[in-house]
Amino acid sequence: MSKDIILQIGYRIKEKRKEKKITLQQLAEEVGVTKGLISQVENNRTVPSLTVLLRIIKALHVDLNDFFDKFSTLESNEPVTIKPGEHQRIEKEYTRGIYYYRITSFKHNGKLVDIVLHRQEKSAKKGYVSTEAHEFDYMLKGKMQYTIEGKKYILNEGDSFFYDARKMHLSRCLSEEPYEMLVVYFFDEE
Repeated sequence: MSKDIILQIGYRIKEKRKEKKITLQQLAEEVGVTKGLISQVENNRTVPSLTVLLRIIKALHVDLNDFFDKFSTLESNEPVTIKPGEHQRIEKEYTRGIYYYRITSFKHNGKLVDIVLHRQEKSAKKGYVSTEAHEFDYMLKGKMQYTIEGKKYILNEGDSFFYDARKMHLSRCLSEEPYEMLVVYFFDEE
């Protein structure tokens, strides 16, 4: 299963769950898994087994064909325009004051590229994380600090940064106002 489809699965589960006003806890209990697992699936932190995926779809009372209807691999060569407000909010960490908005995801040369707007407030407390991708960041606003393998990197408005996000890293807002950055994830084929 390609990663762009996996991203769409997580998004569709969250979309259908919220549409039906089902909480993470309620869905987890119905499926027989933990609330944390459902959250990880919705936020593309893990891939459910086929059995769990089918149980989730059943618990959401969605027809299997309807669930997968309109999935796209974005292989077209047509230009794509994404307007403000069309960005999908995603929750990647379990903390307040950190926001991610998916602008778009697509495959290029068989590899997934995920483009995200990331915003973090000064008061946000976040632990070390890793992502199975290389990451390019462009600072739009504010000032932030990355800590990667004990080394600190300061980014100011207009700075760019590229690194192996599979390494454990910590981000911290250094400006009074939240920083905002454009993040481009480059996933390797599995």
